[in-house]
Formats: sequence, C-alpha cells, structure tokens
Amino acid sequence: MSYTRFAIYYLPPAGPLAAFGASWLGWDVESGAPVDHWDVPGIDDVTMTPRKYGFHGTLKPPFRLADGRSPEGLAEAVAAMAAACAPARAEGLALTALGRFLALTPVGDVSGVARVAATSVRDLDAFRAPAPEAELERRRKAGLSERQEANLQAWGYPYVMEDFRFHLTLTGRLPKPELPAWMAEASGLLPDLPAPFVLDAVALVGERSDGRFELIQRYALTG
Repeated sequence: MSYTRFAIYYLPPAGPLAAFGASWLGWDVESGAPVDHWDVPGIDDVTMTPRKYGFHGTLKPPFRLADGRSPEGLAEAVAAMAAACAPARAEGLALTALGRFLALTPVGDVSGVARVAATSVRDLDAFRAPAPEAELERRRKAGLSERQEANLQAWGYPYVMEDFRFHLTLTGRLPKPELPAWMAEASGLLPDLPAPFVLDAVALVGERSDGRFELIQRYALTG
C-alpha cells in the first residue's frame, strides 16, 4: 500500500492496554481496521479527532517523504536508528488532563523517553519533506514561543525537543465542564497501567489514502 505520510510512534504491545486503546478510539492502528467502541454514550464524538491516528504516543510527528527518498529507505533508516538507540523507562503511566483533552502520560523521570523522541526526530529528518507554508502558518496560529517557532522551522513541528511531551491521546478537545465525567469514564475502563512504563520499540506507521494510520513495522530498541 502507498502512504501519503509517515510517522514514528510508540504503540503499546499486544495486551490489555493496546486492546483498550483500540476499543476506546474505534480504530486498531496495528491491524489497520475499525473496532467496535466501548458502549459509552458520546464516545464516538469525543474520540473523532484522535481516531484516525490510532492509540499511540508520537515520537516523530507525521511527515511527507522528501524528494528522492523511498519508503524502503526510510524503513532501513528506522531499523538503523532503533539498533543504535537504547530503550527508555519511566515509573509508569497515568491518566491526565492535558489542557482540554485526556491522555496517558508517563510518571517520574521522562528524560529517557524524551531522548528516544529526540533521536527519532533528528536521525530521520533527512526523509522529511519541508512542510508547506500553509501548514506552517496554521501551526503558528496556536501562538508559538520563540523556541517553538525555531522548532517549526528546523523540524517541521513546534512541539519537539525541549517542547516535547510524550502522551497517548484519548480524546479531542473537550468542553471544560465535561472533563471530570470523561475522566471518570476512561478511568473506569482502563486496565492496570504499566509500572514501570518501558519504551523498548518504535513503530513506523503510514497514513493511508483514507486518512487513517496503520502499522508498517515495529523495531526493537537495542542500542
């Protein structure tokens, strides 16, 4: 299958957390197939925005391939990067409200997770086509800091390197009064969260012609 964009994700390994995420969002990024939602009123609406990406933590944000680069070459570069990159761990994961959306975020020392993300952004950037000007302007409307603007120009995305915050997104932007209720819904359905949280593999994913992302291949971090 040909893909319009690629990204580097953390995907939970097969098990209760991955199954929860697929059912919560209604999309299984690993199999590239829809999944029946949990039977929760309104869940289809609040998960509409993150659904197409699947349940994941972004390490290198979605990008188009640069001219002269191939998907095969990208896959080889991801394999080489993963072979040289050491795994990371944090104390665990916790359900968190990040502004107006819900996500799972790491607990404790996150420097190792940030290191893996920075390595993914930096080492694979030769494969990223420059972002169109319209996309840059759209991101600037969020009101970027000077450092975020520098990130946008250097890496095509503002929230990388020092401005990176690892998270596994559960909802789109929620009305403030609804945050506690959705926090309770998610908390009641979540399996036991990993403690510690171990990031020992990265996933190359692709955006299909229908706009949804699916797994292409996982790579163990063995550096």
